[in-house]
Amino acid sequence: MYMVRAHICRRKAMTSKEDKARLIGEMSAVMDALASVTGQHLEIVLHDLTQPASSVVKIINGHISGRKPGSPLQSAPENDLGFLGLLEQEPAGENPQVFKDYRTTSARGAALQSSTVMFRDENHQPLISLCFNADHAAVETARALLGQLLPASAPAGDVSSLETRMNEIIRSAMPPSGISGASKKEKTEIVRVMQDKGLFIVRGGVEKAAKALGVTRYTIYNYLDEIKKS
Repeated sequence: MYMVRAHICRRKAMTSKEDKARLIGEMSAVMDALASVTGQHLEIVLHDLTQPASSVVKIINGHISGRKPGSPLQSAPENDLGFLGLLEQEPAGENPQVFKDYRTTSARGAALQSSTVMFRDENHQPLISLCFNADHAAVETARALLGQLLPASAPAGDVSSLETRMNEIIRSAMPPSGISGASKKEKTEIVRVMQDKGLFIVRGGVEKAAKALGVTRYTIYNYLDEIKKS
């Protein structure tokens, strides 16, 4: 009897591992497909919930939360309702569980729109989760900037407001100590912040960034290309 029980336990453990490996492979493919049709403002994270100390298996656009593969589960954005699923010992409803459209906050203090899909094993224990965190800051900035350009009879003050907003974005992205002696890596990070805030959606944004950093517009394009690949 003991040998039979031991065999059943090993079989269940093997099934859970196989299920997890299969789900991770399938969800990884889903992530790649979504990333091909979404921009840099949607973070997609795949967690192995059986390894909380290094739960992040794969992440796309990790600059939004500052995470990378191997990051712990506790590095998730603040107020993440997906954690509620971990606290439910006897979850109601179907597997997987879906936590839709809730608000979280990134490590940089940015407001995110989030959703989580959680998969459980045959014993109802958390297995993996697929999380989506959308940072709409750049979209809101673009909307505000475009709104200033829409009126055909806009007063001259609107143009200066656009100029002021662009200068504010550049100023907020620059380090307090200035850029004297800044490395390529540091300048690339400054450009990333400018991009996140929507500067390069506006005509003339690249030129303004280049002037502020003391580089050519082609260098800015090179930085943007590196950011896209990272």
